[in-house]
Amino acid sequence: MTSQPAAGLRVPDAAAAAVAGGAQPEGPGLIAEAHRRSASYGLRPYESPDFCPVRQSELRTQIERSQSLFTYALPVMETLYDQIVNTQSMVILTDAAGLILHSMGDDDFLARADKVALRPGAVWSEESRGTNAIGTALAENRATLVHGADHFLEANQFLTCSCMTILDAYGKTVGALDVTGDHRGFHKHTMALVRMSAQMIENQLFANAFQDMVCIRFHARAEFLGTLVEGIASFTPGGRFLSANRSGQFQLGLSNGALHAHTFSSLFGLSMSQLFDAVRQAPAGIVQLHLPSGVRVSARVEWKSPTASIPGNAVDSGRTGAAESAAMPRLPAAPLRQLAGLDELDTGDAQIKAVITKLRKVIGKDIPVMVLGETGTGKELLARAIHADSPRHAGPFIAVNCASIPENLIESELFGYEEGAFTGARKKGGIGKMLLANGGTLFLDEIGDMSLQLQARLLRALQERAVSPLGSSKLIHVDVSVICATHRNLREQVANGLFREDLYYRLNGLVVRLPALRERSDLDEVAAKLLRLDQQDAEAPRISESVMAMFRAYHWPGNIRQLGNLLRTARLMAEGEPEITADHLPDDFLDDLHARQGQDAMPATVPGAAAQQAPRAQPVRLADVEALAILAAVKAHHGNISAAAKALGISRNTVYRKMDEARGLPQDES
Repeated sequence: MTSQPAAGLRVPDAAAAAVAGGAQPEGPGLIAEAHRRSASYGLRPYESPDFCPVRQSELRTQIERSQSLFTYALPVMETLYDQIVNTQSMVILTDAAGLILHSMGDDDFLARADKVALRPGAVWSEESRGTNAIGTALAENRATLVHGADHFLEANQFLTCSCMTILDAYGKTVGALDVTGDHRGFHKHTMALVRMSAQMIENQLFANAFQDMVCIRFHARAEFLGTLVEGIASFTPGGRFLSANRSGQFQLGLSNGALHAHTFSSLFGLSMSQLFDAVRQAPAGIVQLHLPSGVRVSARVEWKSPTASIPGNAVDSGRTGAAESAAMPRLPAAPLRQLAGLDELDTGDAQIKAVITKLRKVIGKDIPVMVLGETGTGKELLARAIHADSPRHAGPFIAVNCASIPENLIESELFGYEEGAFTGARKKGGIGKMLLANGGTLFLDEIGDMSLQLQARLLRALQERAVSPLGSSKLIHVDVSVICATHRNLREQVANGLFREDLYYRLNGLVVRLPALRERSDLDEVAAKLLRLDQQDAEAPRISESVMAMFRAYHWPGNIRQLGNLLRTARLMAEGEPEITADHLPDDFLDDLHARQGQDAMPATVPGAAAQQAPRAQPVRLADVEALAILAAVKAHHGNISAAAKALGISRNTVYRKMDEARGLPQDES
């Protein structure tokens, strides 16, 4: 049930919302099926809603039965309501049968909602109310949006409803969270807020259910550990799978039911003893694991007891109170894998060599480094190389992407928090990234996207070399080396009042710029090195010269990150073959490449011209004739590769490959 957001509404990251919500919300088919069910229950659209709620004693009994859900949901509901206040809306919590357990909302809207019995004690199942977000979400076990006339009962059609089911730690539906509002104030972002709020409740139910078990918190992006989108999987100390939250199931690519056939070893390729050994050695207690899909994730291991069986102090870093000590102990030193140093980045480009030469003169001299460059140019890779060559190489390297963490979470992520510091805070608090980097290097990526308020706190922390977690009055001393990176022009941001001048001069001890990939002279070596990073055997394919020619002609808007992802995909497509060819490259890359090349790849003839007059030099090979015929077909379809491929009955990749082969052939220019 949805409404127009209030000023300052914080809309969650879209990817995070997708993980939190799972299935896509409503569609015409879902609503039509819900209407069929409603009619089968004997309801009629013109009927008045049932105004008979359950007795107060029964409501109290149901609240007691749902005590855990009720306890964890209430503070989340308050936070959610704060973000939709004064928008003619209300927040509703129900049990698994659709019984409203609790609600809160704007007074004027509550009066209208009461007219349709939208209050605690009322049952909003489909059997009672027909198609509505609560009842339909519970019937379908998915996120559901029911807008205006989509409601089965005409009396409810002044509402818009956004609802998400809530699962317990074992994947059983225990309730639903809903936002209801006047249909005229519909806002598309409300569903994302409801999904994220439901995910928060689920994660707390999960953590409470498995306090004495081994919990693995994981995500492909290390900076997302400890946030709502992290995957959580629970195991017995012996490695038997117990459960996983929605994000965990999403990342593992398996449902909870399918996961019960697995153990920790079959999912992550390690025994539990190997995992604990890795934790003992890992910087900041964060280990690298591989999912069944082959995706590498960063993971933090939590096990409440017996901690003596896992020596070291990094096992339960997610539960350690940040303010329990006046000084943060340095974390275990030996990393699982030695980071590549600056020498590994020197692949022959003069600009990169100049950057490395400058950096070698300041490494270990307590001079902050700021790395500039477009997105994807390898700023974090350079920061890791600086750390690997510094006297701090045995300490942790902690990266924080200031642009990817929601604004309302980044302060707690950076500085940590105490128990109860904010709604949804983890029990016993959390350690911030700055504390985790103690004795090592803190890398602040995209610092140009940091809010002014947080900039002030960061400046104070850097000057005092101490942090104060949220909700705490204690200062904790830290020893970190700071490397910053941004793709923005910070001088312009300072001039426009978007970045603090004092912080800018505190961070730019040495400023270096990484060139875009299209500006570098070492593309061949960079591509070969990126391909070797994922190489697991001696039979990995090489990059063909025709593909390298494409790479040299391309503009690489995503820079090294784009090239690395492309090669990873191409290598999988070319498995078992000696080299990577155009047939193994993603279609979107080929589309972009040829769209930019425009008419350079097109023949100058008009459709059918080849049949009317001979070209100046007749091709002598059948393959050449074929290539020119394909070019003519592309021209006939006005450059539409997909249409030409369909007309010819061949793949788009084949069209692209033949177009490349035809470039050197003589063509009719008439």
